[in-house]
Amino acid sequence: MRTFDFAPLYRSTVGFDRLFSMLDAASSNEAQSYPPYNIERTGENAYRITMAVAGFAENELSIESRENTLTVKGEKADDKAEGAEFLYRGIAGRAFERRFQLAEHVEVRGATLQNGLLHVDLVRVIPEAMKPRRIEIATANGNAKAIETAAA
Repeated sequence: MRTFDFAPLYRSTVGFDRLFSMLDAASSNEAQSYPPYNIERTGENAYRITMAVAGFAENELSIESRENTLTVKGEKADDKAEGAEFLYRGIAGRAFERRFQLAEHVEVRGATLQNGLLHVDLVRVIPEAMKPRRIEIATANGNAKAIETAAA
């Protein structure tokens, strides 16, 4: 597998450090497979991350959104107190931490735990300054003519 060194780009660019950090993280060899998850688009500006967290209770999961990063952590309480002796343990109950990079203006709207699936709902909220707007163009004789901008 090839590895890329982005250090020279850090020296010649300003303001793109977050982009190069994301590329560094994406090119790392850390392939996480637990817990499995889906990312789906549920609307024009709405998304849902669904994670299979069977065996975890609500109080054993934590979700944090900070600086365009969504972090989901799971830590099982010690179940040795139940007194059960496992002959075979096939249901994973190990601790995990999964990080998702969120695009600009994507916010977490809520999370639900149902039937062993954790659903995290996200929505992209476009600021008013970035939405298409109508611009008036004045002609030489003082009459205003309106031109509609196309929606992106």
